Amino acid sequence: MWFAVRTRARAEKVVASQLDRKGLEVFLPTITRWSRWKDRKKAVDWPLFPGYCLARFDPARQLVVLTCTGVAGIVSFAGELAPIPASEIESLRTLVTSELQYDPAPFIHEGMMVEVVTGPLKGVVGRLVRKGERARLHLSVDLLRQAVSVEVDAADVRAL
Repeated sequence: MWFAVRTRARAEKVVASQLDRKGLEVFLPTITRWSRWKDRKKAVDWPLFPGYCLARFDPARQLVVLTCTGVAGIVSFAGELAPIPASEIESLRTLVTSELQYDPAPFIHEGMMVEVVTGPLKGVVGRLVRKGERARLHLSVDLLRQAVSVEVDAADVRAL
């Protein structure tokens, strides 16, 4: 079964390498971004899901995973490890190996309260009305029972 292994900050590649050396199947989807320093620019592979590494292992062997340097835990609910369907992993593999352009996107849905995290509306809180390439955000003043609507990039908001 596949599981999401939580990692410490920026330890995804180290954890993936250690799990691989221990004989576990590991999948660390990445996205290439340009990083800029004072003297140069360089294409760098960043984890698609920062703070997580995906691994296939028998739940009875979770101690092997938890003892790796950089591992913060394994995603679980009510004390039970939360398996990821193999079909989701295969879909991710297909996307990552394709020539298509892809970007991480926040996991939000219509009706949620969200906050704009970048751009001229940074810090603004509102309700997400429509989600697509560009999200329609409703901002309201409840006391006056009035609202305004604006479109922002879906990647510029996060759920509250």
